[in-house]
Amino acid sequence: MIVPAPLVGILLAAGRGRRFDPAGLRNKLLQPLAGLEPVVVAGARKLLAVVPRVVAVVAPGDGGVGERLAALGCDVTVCPDADSGMAASLTHAIRHSLAMAPQPQAWLVALGDMPYVDPATLRLLADALAAGAGIAAPVMAGRRGNPVGFGALHRDALLALRGDEGARRLLQTCPVTEVLVHDPGIFRDIDTPGDLTGR
Repeated sequence: MIVPAPLVGILLAAGRGRRFDPAGLRNKLLQPLAGLEPVVVAGARKLLAVVPRVVAVVAPGDGGVGERLAALGCDVTVCPDADSGMAASLTHAIRHSLAMAPQPQAWLVALGDMPYVDPATLRLLADALAAGAGIAAPVMAGRRGNPVGFGALHRDALLALRGDEGARRLLQTCPVTEVLVHDPGIFRDIDTPGDLTGR
């Protein structure tokens, strides 16, 4: 099932990945998963299969992340303030998406370092947003994970975010539609080289 506009996917791919490589020599988003495609490409491909319009946010001097994402069909935008925290990337993406036509009424926000999310989870979140959820989050065994979807109701609050917490406060203070899934990928990010092979 392909979800039509006005749902827009957002791929946050502007992190520096200092925990992965403190020296900053290897961009974790470009590292191959089990010898195959790069981390960020795997995640973007899944998101694009469900959401036809995807805004990918990258940092200045991203080492080629934006180029790879643009080749897949993402609408790539560079966030000049990416290093100030996740909120800067998210608000930048929302603003960028609002220039699209038709204007989005919901956003499905995925993280560039979480390539293991099942596409079925993305579809369920998209369905929840289409059904009117203000916020939709995947839940497994009583624990929330990522990605998270936001409806237009929260547009102004998303645009007002600051710092490195992203939209965590909205999830803590607003009603959330919990989407039950059996998908360990909603918890699995790439923090260390061992995560590339699932160790």
